[in-house]
Amino acid sequence: MKHYDVIVVGAGPAGLGAAIEAGRQGAKVLLLDENDRPGGQLFKQIHKFFGSREHYAGTRGFAIGRQLLQEAEEAGVEIHLGRRVWGIFPDGSVTAANDTESVRYQGSYLILATGASENALAFPGCTLPGVMTAGAAQTFANVHHVLPGQNIVMVGSGNVGLIVTYQLLQAGANVKAILEAAPKLSGYAVHAGKVRRAGVPVLLSHTVTRAMGDGSLEAVEIAQVDEHFAPIPGTEQVIPCDTLCLAVGLTPRVELADVSGCDLVWSGSLGGKLPRHNRHMESSRSNILVAGDLAGIEEASTALDEGRLAGTRAAYRLGLLDVGTYEGRRAEIQGRLDRLRQGPFGEKRRRAKEEVWKA
Repeated sequence: MKHYDVIVVGAGPAGLGAAIEAGRQGAKVLLLDENDRPGGQLFKQIHKFFGSREHYAGTRGFAIGRQLLQEAEEAGVEIHLGRRVWGIFPDGSVTAANDTESVRYQGSYLILATGASENALAFPGCTLPGVMTAGAAQTFANVHHVLPGQNIVMVGSGNVGLIVTYQLLQAGANVKAILEAAPKLSGYAVHAGKVRRAGVPVLLSHTVTRAMGDGSLEAVEIAQVDEHFAPIPGTEQVIPCDTLCLAVGLTPRVELADVSGCDLVWSGSLGGKLPRHNRHMESSRSNILVAGDLAGIEEASTALDEGRLAGTRAAYRLGLLDVGTYEGRRAEIQGRLDRLRQGPFGEKRRRAKEEVWKA
């Protein structure tokens, strides 16, 4: 059983950020991921990021993923792909399996960056072929270069729904409508403006009530909702389509954190149950840190910097950084996180994170 200073589970933005920071400080780092390529959601994102230079403004998501992979390799990080972590044990060891074997690794510190899963909706016909999450549609179009359908209805006007809608339009699909149960858009105006200029109608205070079809999706029934999000009788209408995409939020993937004994707390603003952690990304388990969507649903840029914070903290606790150097680096990263949590969207998340830190 090989020993590592730091084992990172999850090779998305948070995991890569953590591995890079710890590796650069001289830690022996292992990065594990169940997928066959690192980068997580970045490799599905063909749009350009915005913000600061530190967050790769003007660079497309898949290019950011390639750059982070290169930085991880330059930092000496050992990367094992196609390995699903299924066990975390009290002695700090981790067990991961591929198609042919299960391997156990020993680590002084463990950083969990297991990301999030997409939420679904339950309604009559929701299991028909053609009903899928927005992330699945994005994978079809941007990774496999296959349209999931020709005539599409999107449920949810958050950033995921808006971005995937525009990418499906770019791929040649006809997005017939975006449904939003709330009375106002929930995503960034810059993304909403792009789909509106493309002529996609956004139906506020509307939801899907039924999916219809003989063997596969052929149409959806939608209805207006009241202030309690209940469908209003008599407002139903039918939209012919072959694909219905659900972009109705994300939930932190807490399974590994839970079985490892990390205390969990609830934060509706951050996606539901997540590991209790402090400002240094340390969980209730002394040798386990958390980062990214596992620590609360935010943006990819936030996940990247939370990973950097966790990797820097692990390096400090390993004795690879003195107090002054650590505090300077921590303040730099935390300053970027604070700026990301400003404004009408970020402020709510900032308050929620502070509640988690105090829990």
